[in-house]
Amino acid sequence: MDGRIGVWHPHLGRGPAELSRQAAVTLQSLGYGTLWVNEGPGSREPLAAAAILLAATRHIAIGTGIASIWARDATAMAAGAATLGEAFEGRFILGLGVSHGVLVENRGHTYAKPVSAMRAYLDQMDQTVTDVPAPSHPAPRLLAALRPKMLELSRDRAGGAHSYFVPPEHTAGARAILGPDRLLVPEQAVVIEPDPAKARAIARAHMHHYLRLPNYVNNLKDLGYTDDDLAGDGSDRLVDAIVAWGTEEAVVTRIRAHWDAGADHVALQPLSPDAPDLADALTQLKRLAPALGL
Repeated sequence: MDGRIGVWHPHLGRGPAELSRQAAVTLQSLGYGTLWVNEGPGSREPLAAAAILLAATRHIAIGTGIASIWARDATAMAAGAATLGEAFEGRFILGLGVSHGVLVENRGHTYAKPVSAMRAYLDQMDQTVTDVPAPSHPAPRLLAALRPKMLELSRDRAGGAHSYFVPPEHTAGARAILGPDRLLVPEQAVVIEPDPAKARAIARAHMHHYLRLPNYVNNLKDLGYTDDDLAGDGSDRLVDAIVAWGTEEAVVTRIRAHWDAGADHVALQPLSPDAPDLADALTQLKRLAPALGL
């Protein structure tokens, strides 16, 4: 992983591949250190998506944020990570996650005991032997982790944790569990929009889906958010905690809050007024770059 600031955006792994390649080259030139591609309904296969971006760029790192353990068996995941880690040494990060019950069940699997499932999956990965030459610096392995048991597994069996849909107070708690020697990479949604009503409307459109997934809801309850905060598309208090909005300087202040809480790297997700929009995201990231000192 390169640098303290990167970009997480769903359209890095969707739509025409040439647009994703062009965006990756632009973000590399702006000074962002790592790009994150997700796995979700309709997205490209994330290891293939990472390969597209790695081949199009020279030095920026590319991570999966995240690749679901239910989408490919542990042997395939280990072989894919070894392949990209050797072909693009020092530039690929494997982010793994247990996903969410509804998405897993839609694939025909049973979602139960996610921590145990991840532990068994890591055991199988570690037993996999490939003929891929071992690089000097193997690809780091991060786990998508929100709550203590998965964070503990991230500490004990991986290089660290990649968290999503979290405020800085979660980052502080995650760092306390991970200890000083593991990577911590929170995602941070951002909107460069100083008008509170407009910014919160964009934020709520983004949050609508996530506030219906138990993993995120339960994590927010652990952080002290109430049923009133979680109702509908979120209270102003919750919206302002999850999405950094305002001027460039206001957004950078939130990023610094994650760094101060123990984050090694913050993955920015720029939100757009109507739907995820890669062109609009690039415009916001270009505006943020000078404020971030890139």
